[in-house]
Parts: sequence; C-alpha cells; structure tokens
Amino acid sequence: MNFLHTLSTVLFIVSFHPFTRAKPDTYVIHMDPSAMPKAFSSHHSWYFSMLSSISDTSEAASASSTVTSKHLYTYTHSINGFSATLTLSELESLKKSFGYLSFTRDRPLTVHTTHTSQFLGLNSVSGAWTAPNYGEDVIIGIVDSGIWPESESYSDEGMAQVPTRWKGKCESGTNFNSSFCSKKLIGARFYNKGLLSSHPKLTIPMNSPRDINGHGTHTSSIAAGNSAKGASYFGYASGTANGMAPRAHIAMYKVVWRYGTYTSDVLAAIDQAIQDGVDILSLSLGLSVDNNVLDDDPIAVATFAAMEKGIFIAASAGNDGPLYWSLVNGAPWMLTVAAGSIDREFDGILTLGNGVQITFESLYPGNFSRNQMPLVVMDECASVEELRQVRNNIIVCKDHLSISDQVENAESAMVSAAVFISNYSYLSELYTRSSFPAAFIGLDDGQTVIDYIKQNSDPRGRFQFRKTSIGTKPAPKVDAYSSRGPFLSCPNVLKPDILAPGSLVLASWSPVSEVTKVGSHPLFSKFNLLSGTSMAAPHAAGVAALVKKAHPDWSPAAIRSAIMTTANPFDNNLSPIKDVSNFNQPASPLDIGAGHINPIKALDPGLVYDATPQDYMKLLCAMNYTSKKIRMFTKLSHDCMNRSLDLNYPTFIAFFNDDGLSTSADKFEQEFQRTVTNVGKEGMAYTAKVTGMDGIKVMVEPPKLVFKQKYEKQSYKLRLEGPKLLKKDVIFGALSWRDDAGKYMVTSPIMATTITSQ
Repeated sequence: MNFLHTLSTVLFIVSFHPFTRAKPDTYVIHMDPSAMPKAFSSHHSWYFSMLSSISDTSEAASASSTVTSKHLYTYTHSINGFSATLTLSELESLKKSFGYLSFTRDRPLTVHTTHTSQFLGLNSVSGAWTAPNYGEDVIIGIVDSGIWPESESYSDEGMAQVPTRWKGKCESGTNFNSSFCSKKLIGARFYNKGLLSSHPKLTIPMNSPRDINGHGTHTSSIAAGNSAKGASYFGYASGTANGMAPRAHIAMYKVVWRYGTYTSDVLAAIDQAIQDGVDILSLSLGLSVDNNVLDDDPIAVATFAAMEKGIFIAASAGNDGPLYWSLVNGAPWMLTVAAGSIDREFDGILTLGNGVQITFESLYPGNFSRNQMPLVVMDECASVEELRQVRNNIIVCKDHLSISDQVENAESAMVSAAVFISNYSYLSELYTRSSFPAAFIGLDDGQTVIDYIKQNSDPRGRFQFRKTSIGTKPAPKVDAYSSRGPFLSCPNVLKPDILAPGSLVLASWSPVSEVTKVGSHPLFSKFNLLSGTSMAAPHAAGVAALVKKAHPDWSPAAIRSAIMTTANPFDNNLSPIKDVSNFNQPASPLDIGAGHINPIKALDPGLVYDATPQDYMKLLCAMNYTSKKIRMFTKLSHDCMNRSLDLNYPTFIAFFNDDGLSTSADKFEQEFQRTVTNVGKEGMAYTAKVTGMDGIKVMVEPPKLVFKQKYEKQSYKLRLEGPKLLKKDVIFGALSWRDDAGKYMVTSPIMATTITSQ
C-alpha cells in the first residue's frame, strides 16, 4: 500500500489515462448563435452542414468517417456549439467557418472526493427544518457517477408530487428503467459519448444511470437524501442518515465512469439539466489546477448560462490543498466550497497490560479478538521474513522507513496486528482503513508503548475498535487536502466562498462497490464514509435548496450571499476555525472563505449582496476579455462600455503587490463599493463594525445604513490603507453590519495579501 494508493481511496481521484490518445481528437466548439444563416431550421442542422463541409477525406481520416460519427453533442442551453471528433486539418478548416468563436480540447476531469445535519443545527424541532421547509418542491441536479435507486435515501415517503414544471425523464439502460424513478428521484440520465470518442474500443458494462462506483449515490444522498434509519459504516457512525434538504427532489446526470470523465459529457449533462428545469446544480468534479483558465473551462462557461436561468451552482474547491492558488471551480457565479471536519471521531483503543489506554483514529471494520496478545518491537519493520516469524503478535514499528513501506511489509507478512509510530500527523487519516488491525500513533504515545515494553518481561496489549465519539472539540477544522485560494483565473474575487463538512461523511453507497478490505477479502456496504470537497459541495447545495424554498424569487447571487454572510468563522470552542495543515493556527479566508456554513441563519440573513449577469459581464470586460470571448459566456455581443473588477460580492480581497522597490514608507490604498438589499423587515438600521486587519486602516462610508422599506438598496464604500510592505503575507479581518435591534449580523471577510501565483 503506497501513499498515492491510500490517498486515492480517501479523496476518490478518478482521472484515467491508460490509453494512448489517437487522432482524430475530440473538441468542444463554441459558436456564435446569431451567425446562423437563415437557410437552416436549427443550430443542430447548421452544425451538421458545417461538419459535412469540412470532412477530411485524406488517408489520415477513417474510411468510415461520417458526419454522424464525428458529431457527439449539440449544446443549446449551457453553451452554444457542439462537440465532435475531428482531425487537425478539419479543426483548422472549422476555424475559418462563419460564426466560429473558439474550441476547447475534450479533457479529463477529476472527481473531488448522517451526523452532519445535526452538526449544522438541522432538526425538526427548531432551525431550518421547521415546517414547511425541508426543501419541498426544489429540484437538485447532481452531475456525478450515477445513483443506486434502491437505497433507502431515495424513498419517496413523505415526498410531494413531482413539480409540474419538471421536463426531465428517467432513461433506460443496463439494469435501469423508468420504474426506478419516483417522487424523490425524478430524473436520471447518462452521458459517455466523449469518453467513448477518446477510447473507441472501450466496452461499458453498466451503460445506464445506475451507480456501480458509489460517488454519485454518496453526494446525492448528502444533498437531499430522505431519512435512512440504521445507517452505519460497520458499526461506526450509527444512526439515521439525512440529507440537507430531505424533501427536495433529485435528478441525476451520470458523467463519471470508471474509465474517465470528460468535459464534453459534463457539458451535455449541464445543458440537459438547464433544459429539464433544475433549481440547484451540485458539481463535485473539475479540471486540474494547471488547466483551470476561466475562458477555457467549459464548466465555467456552462454554469454562467445556468446562473442566467436562475439556477444556483455549488461546486467543490478541489483536493489539492494546502498550497495557495490550488483552488478550482472559482468562477464568481458559483458557490465554491471548501471542506472541513465535524465534531465526530472514529477510534480504536490499544490497552496495554498495565491498564494504560491509547486512543487512535481508526475505521478498521473487522471483528477482532479483545484478548491480550504479546507486544514485539520490530523497529523499522523492513524485513517481511522477520515479520512472518512474529506474525501472531502485535508488532510495533518505528518510523525509520516510510510508513507506506512498513504497512506493505506487514500486509505481505500477514501479521495479526500492528502499531505504527510516526511523527507525521496526517498518517492516521490516510491509513484509518487498514486491512488488518493497526494503530497509527504519534511519538508521545509511541514512547509510552516502547517504555512499557522495555519495563516488562511479558508485555501485552489488546485492541478494541468501532468506537464513535460525538461532540469532539475543536470542530470544524479545515482539512489539509481542501484547496486554497486565490483563484488563479479571477483573483479579484475572494475564493473559496464557504466551508462545509467534507471529512469522513457518512452517506449512502452503491452496495456493489467495494469500500474496504479485511485481509484479502473485499467488504461491501450500503453506506460509506468519504472525505473530500466532493462531500462538502452537496452539503452547500442542500442548504441552498432550503434557502430557495424559503425565498423562491431570490437570485443565485442572493442565495449565495445569504449563505456566506451568515457563516460562522468560529469553531465549537468559540475560537477561530483552525487550519490542520498550519499547526492548527487560525485559518484565513483563503482556506475557509466566509466561514462554516450555518443553514439556520442563512434562511434569514437581513441583508444580501445581489448581482446580475450584467455585473459579471462588467467583471469579464475589466479582465480584458475580448468581445469574442465574452460571447462564449453571454451568447450576446457586449461593447464593454462599462467595466469593473469590483464585483458586488460579499467579500473583499486586496493584493498589496510589492514591486521590489517599495520602502516601509510607501503606502497602498484600495477602495471597494458595495450595494446591499434589505430582505428583512422595513425600518431597519445597520451599523458597521470592523475587526482584525492588523496594521491596515479600514474606513467604511457611510458607517450606518438606514432602510425604510423591505427590498430597499443602500450602497457604501470600504477603503483600505496600509504599507506596501505588509507585516505578514496574509492579513485578514471582517466587516459586520449589525442592526440596532441585535437580530442580524451580516459579515464579510476582508483579506489583504502579498502572495502571488509565481
């Protein structure tokens, strides 16, 4: 078991590149819809005619090549254009066609992978789950690996009828037909033309919306799973599993396959979801950081169209943390979600012969004898042969070799149990699913074990597993894997937006997908515990469904603002949320955005920062996007007469960029303008309060906002002044608007930084 293998288990990385890429290749072609000649009855027929006119008849092209085989999808709702398999000469010819805007090579994407509802304050007695709001009538579209419809999470008990506005359907396929859909699962489709175009010899065994992977079942049940009693992971995390919006409807769009995930298929899914009528989109996948350029990211372009239609998008930030600039899915019209822990731990206990107990993190699922066994120190555990000779003992390994090598040696020797001592603080999470009984402990606990063994002629110990602790502190913490901002393609908008539960989340699973092993025997389960921003995004999508139900006329930007400005920057110790990867120092907004999501307060935020598609266009113009590129997003011509990098966003970020020639006397100034809308009652007055921002002067003008009417808008300016040479690379604080009655506190993080992407 090596490090990469273990990490892929925890974070569910599914990029797949075993095949040699052949020519022709697959491309997504962006077209200007206004350029379609009147002779054509539809854009689809125009694209077919275009493909026919540029067909390559050279020897490089397949003799059986036809327009039909070249064409994959026509997109009309997410982007305007199509995807097709083309030779390089055909692509060059297509570029000369009237109406052509740009192309994007079809690229693989990476998938970013119960009690969380209680941890977020959701219950049926008080809070966001008070009648009539369990997310009824809201439709959440999930773009993922499919769904296991028989799961109890998709029971339609207590569900309302399917909304009459719904235009989707359930597609039949292998082991799946329309009868599997219900008032809960109201749509299920699958897309793999892009995958098959890249790998034409591939045979897909489960060619249907059915999920044999597990990831899509997991994410969709997090967002909107119905109550599932008796849920657990082999006795860990026992209880009732609930989605964030348990009465919301689910529509699944399967694009993630065992052999890869491609942008052309994801685009087709988003295109159809827009047409079908989803209210919320949850995306737990994205391009790699290296390829994440806003105008070259089809998902960013497609979700702009979804936002224009009033669809809210929650997307995972990625699992490439903890470095700065590692974030993906940072388009300003999305809610970009980081991942944190919850107040629950899964443990094993090692009891030494003298009664001393050492607790360690574990998800070992097997039945293990509680009887005492001899403890044997094997130092670095380098020899498989020596380990075999003591395999019936609890072996103790010290971290002289890499832990992965030690674990692999212990597995090869088929040891009964082991203790691994290391100073690497993240090992316990990576190896919690060991295939044999094992404790991964730190140096202090390790020394306790070593001292006990040295001081006793017959040292012994025994293991216990399947321990679940609730209410642990501090929680949440932002986990090391969660990607950090800023977003490289749009650094002027602070990302991520929010922190949500993402670590070891229990949710439904495909029962045919292996979850772990005991020895060499695979184990299967109806529920699984997974970590990743994949798990965080559907939490936010479900909360957005609750807000959407309470305020059906709110724009996606208003819903995002409500979630962000009511977030909690503190943990359950009432201290700033900590960053696991930075020695548990306070996390910055580049790690957690506005803070930890708070569903109860999000329903009634007091003020919201709204934004229209035109506001995003001004931002794109200010980023020096050409009219041609802007048409990719907006599908309309835009003259860029108005442009501004200062989007009406509920956060602030200023780059105190040092040119290398600055002195301590040189000053930096930046001004922001924001407009807030009163969504509380009439006659409200708010006063500004700034916290933090060491060494930087913050001014708010006016310092008080008075609203006579509901939905009235008021504007203010925030100004930062400070030295170009900051004391630290990252300085952060917050602006809070507090109403005179003390009901609302509308908070926005403020960030000043000198970090660059270089």
